[in-house]
Amino acid sequence: MHIPDGFLSARVAGAAAAVSLTGLGVALRQVRLHLPQRRVPLLGLAAAFVFAAQMLNFPVAAGTSGHLLGAVLTAVLLGPNAAIVVLSAVLLVQCFLFADGGVLALGANVFNMALVGGAGGYAVFRAVQRFAPGLRGTVLASTVAAWCSIVLASIACAGQLAASGTAPWAVVFPAMAGVHMLIGAGEAVITALVLVAVARLRPELLQRAPAPWVQRYGEFAAYGVLIALGLTVFVAPVASSMPDGLEKVAAFLGFEARAAIHPVISVPFTDYRIPALGASPQATAAAGCVGTLAAFGLAALLSRTLVPREPRRTANSDV
Repeated sequence: MHIPDGFLSARVAGAAAAVSLTGLGVALRQVRLHLPQRRVPLLGLAAAFVFAAQMLNFPVAAGTSGHLLGAVLTAVLLGPNAAIVVLSAVLLVQCFLFADGGVLALGANVFNMALVGGAGGYAVFRAVQRFAPGLRGTVLASTVAAWCSIVLASIACAGQLAASGTAPWAVVFPAMAGVHMLIGAGEAVITALVLVAVARLRPELLQRAPAPWVQRYGEFAAYGVLIALGLTVFVAPVASSMPDGLEKVAAFLGFEARAAIHPVISVPFTDYRIPALGASPQATAAAGCVGTLAAFGLAALLSRTLVPREPRRTANSDV
């Protein structure tokens, strides 16, 4: 669903950038005020995992592929404001290192995937959770919200395309929503499976108020980043190469030629390739590792810079 340059008018791209910048600013402020210092490593872990997972395209119907968005998964574990920061960090890395999503369309991509996907999906999660308490309710609410986050983001994208004159609303809305309903099913299943695994391994991550003695998030994040790197090395090179939902719709409706042929700025790893290695699985794996570490570093740097340090606990402070 990464919009390339050329699909949106300057007016729509500028408006989306202004809204996204405002939303990201609010999210950063809320993270600074409410994120505990001990949870800072988890933002980096979430960014690394989301980046790696978004490289793993899975096939859906009619020659289309999809990938995990991860907005609801991150929002459930860390809160909606942290999810906006994490998804924005991932999108920045994808844009400026890999030309995945246009520079001029970056604001629209942040709006669709971080703001609508993260905050909108979390709103659905909280609404469903009211009627389904407990761990099973959390998994159920997350599953429904994950599906909704993909559909809502696709509808926002369709609105931007229609407002730009790229495709009529009456045509692009059902096309985008229809294909992303299928992709959303994959998002829902993956989100549910990850949350079940988290509930078994680190159940405190699903608690609204984590136990104060839980301090080893740094070690947990380190293992998580290693898993994310493993995904990029062993799975990303064999991920589906079929077009994603937006690419399929663009080809079907005939506006794919509007995409800019050359990126606005030069990026080092275009299309997730290392120039020295050529177009090979090794190049994809190496580029994926670079991106995974970059996403982890950017999210961690933002959170460590913004979140005040907590006072050091004494031996008896948690008694």
